[in-house]
Amino acid sequence: MAYNEGKNLRALLQSLVAQRTQSCRLSEIIVVASGCTDDTEAIVEQMARRDPRIKLISQARREGKARAINLYLRTTDTDFRILASGDTLPADDAIESLIHPMVEDATVGMTGGHVVPVNGDDRFIGHAVHTLWRLHHKLAAEAPKMGEIVAFRNVVKRIPEDSAVDEVSIEAAVTAAGLTLKYIPEAIIRNKGPETVADFLKQRRRIHAGHLAARRIAGYAPSTMSLKRVGRVFLSDVLSRPARLPWSLGTAALEATGRMLGAYDHYVSGRSHAVWEIAVTTKDVQGHR
Repeated sequence: MAYNEGKNLRALLQSLVAQRTQSCRLSEIIVVASGCTDDTEAIVEQMARRDPRIKLISQARREGKARAINLYLRTTDTDFRILASGDTLPADDAIESLIHPMVEDATVGMTGGHVVPVNGDDRFIGHAVHTLWRLHHKLAAEAPKMGEIVAFRNVVKRIPEDSAVDEVSIEAAVTAAGLTLKYIPEAIIRNKGPETVADFLKQRRRIHAGHLAARRIAGYAPSTMSLKRVGRVFLSDVLSRPARLPWSLGTAALEATGRMLGAYDHYVSGRSHAVWEIAVTTKDVQGHR
């Protein structure tokens, strides 16, 4: 799903074309371009001439990622589907690592990869980004929580079109079908986190509001919603990096602020995050490899 991903999309498509697979075959690579005003569509069309698996679906206007995903789900009928954000770079064997567990075990309905941020961690906001993804990794290893790349069986026909957290909506649908989730730490995918406090809060606000909506609508809450679980893992992380204590406490304060703003949007203002405001500093993952 892509909105103005011209800086990242060529590298992502090249990575997908070059994936090494054994237990599966990557039969099609679909880009849903939603109201793009940059060269996103031109890049897809150019690369589609080189590899017929690459296909473009163009939306005239941006209607939100969930609607773009539903359009994709209606378009394809493969045994397994994979969603990768347009601003990510998967490792060469990421697809194989995600699909293989579902081929081996019919009870596994969805897998998620291990996000590794490309941001430096020598500044406060970079430390905050790395801290959140470290915590996500540790929590997902205990109770699977999906992230920037997911694979799932062909059991999800649609997700709520006002969803601001698509992977959580898919988690809810997969578990409702009686299947299990599995986190795959060896399925590495690189992603660029925010570089400003404003963009950090923008993301965290939207995500928490989306989690609250998923809990209300689907009765499903991801593992990261448990403050007890998050607090335990955070404390362990802080103790392992005592020199960064001030930055770690600042990260906790930012996360708490983002959650409070998300709760305000959900419970008070009714603000929708289905078509969310882009965090512009996250949009050059290739330049930070």
